[in-house]
Amino acid sequence: MPNLSERVGTFTDSVIRRMTRISNAYGAINLSQGFPDFDPPGALTDALAKAAHAGPHQYSITFGAQNFRAALARKVSKTMGRAIDPDTELCVTCGSTEAMMAAMMTICNPGDKVLVFSPFYENYGADAILSGAEPIYIPLVPPTYDFDLRLIEDGFRQGAKAIVICNPSNPSGKVFTREELTAIGALARQYDAFVVTDEVYEHMVYAPHTHTAMASLPGMFERTITCNSLSKTYSVTGWRLGYLCGPADVIEGAKKVHDFLTVGAAAPLQEAAVAGLELPESYYSELLVLYTQKRDYFLAGLDRIGLRHNVPQGTYFVMLDIRQFLELPQFRGMTDLAFCEWMIKEIGVAAVPGSSFFREPVNHLIRLHFARQQSTLEEALRRLEKLAALLPEAEKKKNTELNKGEREA
Repeated sequence: MPNLSERVGTFTDSVIRRMTRISNAYGAINLSQGFPDFDPPGALTDALAKAAHAGPHQYSITFGAQNFRAALARKVSKTMGRAIDPDTELCVTCGSTEAMMAAMMTICNPGDKVLVFSPFYENYGADAILSGAEPIYIPLVPPTYDFDLRLIEDGFRQGAKAIVICNPSNPSGKVFTREELTAIGALARQYDAFVVTDEVYEHMVYAPHTHTAMASLPGMFERTITCNSLSKTYSVTGWRLGYLCGPADVIEGAKKVHDFLTVGAAAPLQEAAVAGLELPESYYSELLVLYTQKRDYFLAGLDRIGLRHNVPQGTYFVMLDIRQFLELPQFRGMTDLAFCEWMIKEIGVAAVPGSSFFREPVNHLIRLHFARQQSTLEEALRRLEKLAALLPEAEKKKNTELNKGEREA
């Protein structure tokens, strides 16, 4: 047998999706892979039922059906603060996963360097490698996930062609401030680099924080490629509808890459999704209220049982600190991956090991999500009480106080 490509030996399968498979095998509550267990808006499912009978059932235009792109442009224009041309500045993809891959393959040549914040959504490193680029990792330092702007400039001095920003950030829940984005944008302009943003959690930003689209900042649309999807906003992660938005010359290149990656997104799903894109602004404010309530309920539950966690500014993820457990005799020497596997089998709750997100040797954090019905979160917290019971009462009380202090800060 000939040898396989060397690139496939440089990364693993998705640990997130692996945790779902293990969770399913043991019947655990899946708080690992981030998808809701509740239905999409009725307008979408009604439109999907209609499309199932009326169509379309054949290929749409490869870079997106005309009516879908038109509806998408109307929504995105509000975020960008400028009129987006649906024909030249948008490309519809099979989820934001393909959007990011298409963006990287459009702008990167083999040997180029790309800046990636760590922790990062695990696809980013693989995207860079598959594009032939070399990732340079910039640490976001827990628990506040701040960064050193000098390290970004140093990366650009090394010749980095682009920087990838997830905002709000998966897995940390960090929301980049307008000031932070402005400073990063200034460096991108100074060193003539691209900014590739992943903004799939744009509508899940908790007060007092606010979401700023990098492309909306002065002078940044021309060098920003925004990746987004309908998955999280409309609770349709299985529909795999994403998109790229950016300057016409970049999108023209991305259309060609996309055409030969997947040809196009599913035509009947695009038809149905138009109904979601035409929902009133009240839908997004109600969505934020819903997720704020879920976040507050879940974090309060973690406080009550005495587990240490961060306070996410956005997304529906929370990082749990497990170092106290790893110091117990029965867990000493255990990796975070092994701990997550133990949790699935013995506690009945699935999480993602933090080491799958960090370039640095971080082994004491795991990621949970709260995009679940109230009853599911209640049962998950009940099961997690069994985990917390392994800690001395003094440790649990200390964790609760630390959580409270971080929330107030």
